[in-house]
Amino acid sequence: METSRNSTNSLLFQWLGLLEDSDQPPDSTHPRVITLLASILEKMIQKHKKPFHRRHNKDDEITMFHGSKAPSMIIYRYTERIHRYAQCSPACFVAAFAYILRYLRRPEATSKDRRLTSLNVHRLLITSLLVAAKFLDRKCYNNAYYAKIGGVSTEEMNRLERTFLFDIDFRLNITTETFEEHCLMLQNETMPCDSRKLRTALGEIACGCQAI
Repeated sequence: METSRNSTNSLLFQWLGLLEDSDQPPDSTHPRVITLLASILEKMIQKHKKPFHRRHNKDDEITMFHGSKAPSMIIYRYTERIHRYAQCSPACFVAAFAYILRYLRRPEATSKDRRLTSLNVHRLLITSLLVAAKFLDRKCYNNAYYAKIGGVSTEEMNRLERTFLFDIDFRLNITTETFEEHCLMLQNETMPCDSRKLRTALGEIACGCQAI
């Protein structure tokens, strides 16, 4: 049973682009995980989208990750830009996704709600990826370089990293089970549940349309 599970997970990791012999589309310039992460983040944003005059709900927590207005670069292009220039491993994008959810799901931190919106998603993404790269990769660019990629100053990048780490209580470790869980969440974003091709490729992995 364990061998079967390992084989299934290997197929999933390969399909997402986390392995060297990844099964990526011929015309793809980046791992599939990049597209899927951008897609799931965009859906989370749309879920909490409000009319302009109600952009800040009184129950929403406003943090240093919030900008006064949404950046012009859409989250897909921003995610793609980070991958192109930061050159961190694809696994970092799975870890960053897990870190963002930990940040949003920390109810004891404040009496107000934490939501992913177009005002905070870019800063949360660049910060979580910086933290993930430092934790997972052997080599990682410094904060000044990530600041240039993310479109913020080095001083702001330093403050964002420090704040983010304290907000998730420095919980950077990700178990194998947690990593697999978030890979499945990303996989579920890809295509309709009745896709035979996907079910065949991933074997035992259930194709579900989970909403976050």
